[in-house]
Amino acid sequence: MTHAPIDAEHVSRRWLGKATRDLPENEAEVVRSAADRRPVSEDVNETFDDHQTFGERLADRVAAFGGSWPFIIAFGVFLAAWTGLNLLLRKEAFDPYPFIFLNLVLSMLAAIQAPVIMMSQNRQAARDRLDAGNDYQVNLKAEIEIMALLDKVEHLTARQEEQTELIRRLLAERER
Repeated sequence: MTHAPIDAEHVSRRWLGKATRDLPENEAEVVRSAADRRPVSEDVNETFDDHQTFGERLADRVAAFGGSWPFIIAFGVFLAAWTGLNLLLRKEAFDPYPFIFLNLVLSMLAAIQAPVIMMSQNRQAARDRLDAGNDYQVNLKAEIEIMALLDKVEHLTARQEEQTELIRRLLAERER
């Protein structure tokens, strides 16, 4: 069953108290979608992922691995092997105690890993903002639809009361 579209300007003024042209673009789009009876929700993750560069995808993968238990365990094994091997080799060690070269390697790893993780977090925050904006639009449309349904129910209730009163009068006239 198809429904006739509703006037977007009426929806805007009735439920949001403003003309469509006075609304922010995201709210105006919600009003138009409610008036046209079309969905407003979208898969933000799919849209966001389609616009990522190779470097951004790589940074996300590096950050995902760098913040995981497999990385922590592998890095712990690497550190234990490095120190163990250098302690066993003693005089012939390539990085004798106090492991200055290991400290340099760890510093360089931290210097590279921190900005990569921050880039990934910034993109995640941008994705979260898109997701929150989409949630706002969906919630706003749901509110508009609920208010419209309540109006219809109130209208039908009033009509039913009128019809009930008319039936009562007809029955009263018939009984006379």
